[in-house]
Amino acid sequence: MIPDKIMSSSAQSSASRCRPALTLVRGLPTLNRVKVLIVPDKFKGTLTAAEAAAAMARGWRQVRPDDQLDLLPMSDGGDGFGEVISVTLQARPRGLRTVDAAHRACRADWWWAAKSRTAIVESAKIIGLAMLPRGRFHPFELDTYGLGAALLAAQASEARQILIGIGGSATNDGGFGLARALGWRFLDARDDAIERWTELHRLSSVQPPTRSISAKVKVAVDVQNKLLGAHGATRVYGPQKGIRPEDFELAERGLARLAGVMRREFGRDFARVPGSGAAGGLGFGLLAFLGGSLEPGFDLFAKLAKLDRRMRRAELIITGEGAIDRSTLMGKGVGEIARRCAALKIPCLGLAGTVPPDCRHSRRFTRIQALTDLTSAANAMADPKRWLERLAQKAASEFPCQRDRAGA
Repeated sequence: MIPDKIMSSSAQSSASRCRPALTLVRGLPTLNRVKVLIVPDKFKGTLTAAEAAAAMARGWRQVRPDDQLDLLPMSDGGDGFGEVISVTLQARPRGLRTVDAAHRACRADWWWAAKSRTAIVESAKIIGLAMLPRGRFHPFELDTYGLGAALLAAQASEARQILIGIGGSATNDGGFGLARALGWRFLDARDDAIERWTELHRLSSVQPPTRSISAKVKVAVDVQNKLLGAHGATRVYGPQKGIRPEDFELAERGLARLAGVMRREFGRDFARVPGSGAAGGLGFGLLAFLGGSLEPGFDLFAKLAKLDRRMRRAELIITGEGAIDRSTLMGKGVGEIARRCAALKIPCLGLAGTVPPDCRHSRRFTRIQALTDLTSAANAMADPKRWLERLAQKAASEFPCQRDRAGA
């Protein structure tokens, strides 16, 4: 706390670097009506991006009620993609009946922007890992079939464009199930139909459907892995879904056979495209079976939300996610926000559930703070809204007494 009439020379130096003039509010140094952009990703398993943004805003306003806040929840293509992009495009939810990755009947939403005739589909809402009982199903029992209903619904609405976020899937079938749902046929050497992706090593030929999806398909991917190999879908992300090392050979054989047959019959090696290994090879499937184009999910979000323009209007940017760690700085949305802030010389605060010690002083952020600075990880998980609100309060009370962003 800084007394009303006394400010240390170091505090004066820090304050002088801020563009607006300093005043005193509740005994704390503050800036007059700072324009703050709050742009978090989800706190996975606890808060959606929208819930995180709202909690940050509540906490910030309690200390700095005069600031102008712009809330922009974001998504890089995983859980929450549909809700985030639907707000940006003013799309409305539409329900459908389909099946989840285990072929259990379920209801799911997709979103429709009538003005632009754009459909928005979130794979995690239909074939997501979070939809399944933990440990009950092996990925060999799961596929992407249920996703087909959403794409067919978009086709029936005469969509010009389909935006699909594919992160968070439970599957590793290379889009085989989705293709079957759209009418593709997969045949072995005796022209018998293959109906399980684990039998793809017997694949001899494929037959496209009589009618195809006519809309332009843009695929938001959150990783750049290719389909096959040591850094492919099976070996890198399969274990997160339940694939064991002893399963690798069968899974890889099937996907390699699928990729080879598609290359032979359609003249393009889809498996070598960066992002084709995303979502258990669903990136490959959307390329091969729908002629889709893959785009980093954050880039797609940034373009649709006019992110650069909103960032340039801000004097401070607050971002965050469940864990700010090394992966954050390897192309994930929160890391990209911080990178752009550094380039624009805008202060950037990172708020997270947890932060490893070696990531506390990333030069991209003005400052990084964690819920575990205030409470235990268990308490934070039990009541994340409350603790994120309190963390934002703490960050607001310390602003602008943060370390100088020029040296961040």
